[in-house]
Amino acid sequence: MCSEKSDTMTCFLLIILVTVASTFGENSIISSSHSDMSESEGRCEEITIPMCRGIGYNQTRMPNELNHDNQEEAGLEVHQFWPLVEIKCSPDLRFFLCSMYAPICLKDYLKPLPPCQNLCKRARDGCEPLMQQYGFKWPERMECEQFPIYGASQEVLCMDQNKNEATHKPSSSFKTSTTRPKHNKVCKNSKNCADPPGEKIKPPPRGRDCNCTCQNPLVLLENTPHFNKSISVVGVENCAFPCKETFFKPDEKEFATVWITLWSSLCAASTLMTLTTFLIETERFKYPERPIVFLSACYFLVSMGYLVRVGLGHKEVACDDQIIRYSSTGTNACTLVFLLVYYFGMASSIWWVVLSFTWFLAAGLKWGNEAIANYSHYFHLSAWMIPTIQTVSVLLSGAVDGDPISGICYVGNMNMDNLRVFVLAPLLCYLVLGTTFLFAGFVSLFRIRNVIKKQGDGGSKADKLEKLMIRIGIFSVLYTVPATIVIACYLYECAFHDEWLKHLACPCMNSILSGGRPKEGPLYSVVMLKYFMALAVGITSGVWIWSGKTVDSWKRLWRRLVGHPDRTGAAAVLIKTRPGKPPPQYLVAGPGSASLLAPTGSVASASQHHLHHHVLKQPPLSHV
Repeated sequence: MCSEKSDTMTCFLLIILVTVASTFGENSIISSSHSDMSESEGRCEEITIPMCRGIGYNQTRMPNELNHDNQEEAGLEVHQFWPLVEIKCSPDLRFFLCSMYAPICLKDYLKPLPPCQNLCKRARDGCEPLMQQYGFKWPERMECEQFPIYGASQEVLCMDQNKNEATHKPSSSFKTSTTRPKHNKVCKNSKNCADPPGEKIKPPPRGRDCNCTCQNPLVLLENTPHFNKSISVVGVENCAFPCKETFFKPDEKEFATVWITLWSSLCAASTLMTLTTFLIETERFKYPERPIVFLSACYFLVSMGYLVRVGLGHKEVACDDQIIRYSSTGTNACTLVFLLVYYFGMASSIWWVVLSFTWFLAAGLKWGNEAIANYSHYFHLSAWMIPTIQTVSVLLSGAVDGDPISGICYVGNMNMDNLRVFVLAPLLCYLVLGTTFLFAGFVSLFRIRNVIKKQGDGGSKADKLEKLMIRIGIFSVLYTVPATIVIACYLYECAFHDEWLKHLACPCMNSILSGGRPKEGPLYSVVMLKYFMALAVGITSGVWIWSGKTVDSWKRLWRRLVGHPDRTGAAAVLIKTRPGKPPPQYLVAGPGSASLLAPTGSVASASQHHLHHHVLKQPPLSHV
């Protein structure tokens, strides 16, 4: 019947009404809109709906008048109204909702007890203005005119609170872990839906009072070493995000690990092949193309950072007990992964700028590869020192935190200000700067191509130049597109991250009914796309070395490993001539073999091609 903590006046009022009804011996005391229910059709049971526990009675009858078969169904629907209850738009709303979804059950009375009309009107008068502010109406199934009027007739029995209780604010003693509303539950049929399609309620305005609490799945930091260490979630102090992502399903989390492992492994393999090719034939990679080698080296180490996380595990790297790491300091796995991913990730972006700049010097300003190589120490100084300054700044500011999805440590996973300052701003600057140099170089190459075609005798030169432009263009697209997408994903995070956390900590920020909710979490496809694009440049870095020369280089390496003499490479041929005797004609570059773009260094000089071509085809010579 009535719980000990309930208001005795409410219980007394209900008992008196039942006694009056029994005296008159009436079997039908409610309006015709409510059907009769025999004893076999209903059952009294303890109230288990969190929002309705402690409401003033502890027994309800199921099925209810809204055709919910059990309290689980009723609870899923009534808890969609919890935000309105939480913001206290009406002190009668909670009792009114419970009287509909979990009506009182009296053992000696077998009829359903609807809410009284006055109770409905008080709830509606308090909350309807808020709904109308957004252009929505009070739900039709809750129209107050359908409910009986209390006191209008001795034959009418309904549920209401006394006026004193109605003026009191609802109790706030409920535990957040048991009162958190559930969402995304689809109604079984139209009559079980909270209101007709189109009548959906948006969140309350931000200016209204909204109490955010550290509720499940967030972790309360009381009685933990992290207490009072400036850790908060959307303003809720001593509250932390859990170790692993809560917005995705378990199978989605498992796939994310497989996804990251796959692409980081491919990135490591592709960049390792590029680096090995460079070590086999170092002289082949001259400026302005040589920065591609250092860019590949950076992505190799970035992929190692992801693979270290795969080897050590999510919790070992990104978590601190049951919560995500908020500020990693000292020498640990988290700091190691951060250094590999962040430092070399930023260094790769600067090497991209250097690559674009050297292409511009070669194509636009007609610099030769030797002239560009003379400034290589400045390129290295910039590419390694700038990321060092960035990394030290992040470490000193304590901005390293864990990523609850990938399990790595980075910067800006939990703090969007850090993400904007240490990640977004540098990446945008590097991308814009590199793209500017690249565009200027392309304009110069087009001009050179037009000049060669106008001369009329440079068909082969124009073809070689076009091939160079195509290769540069392909590699440029393979870098700029992934880099742009990664930046877009970070912008998406910055825009909605706080809203995702408010969905967990602030129930009143959510909408009341399905379909009108704010974004409850990141899009899974966007998150997976971000991790793929972050490694895609390393995977495609091998495009520049995909040629017959690379195959020849690997063949020579294989012959050396198995012990066969290398008789095909120019490096294996030593020419011995008599004093005063010129070398063979097939080793001399003709006058027509001048470099078509010698200053650029982007296309090997024709004399070099001429020499290489003849050496490869000459008969085997004895080694000196």
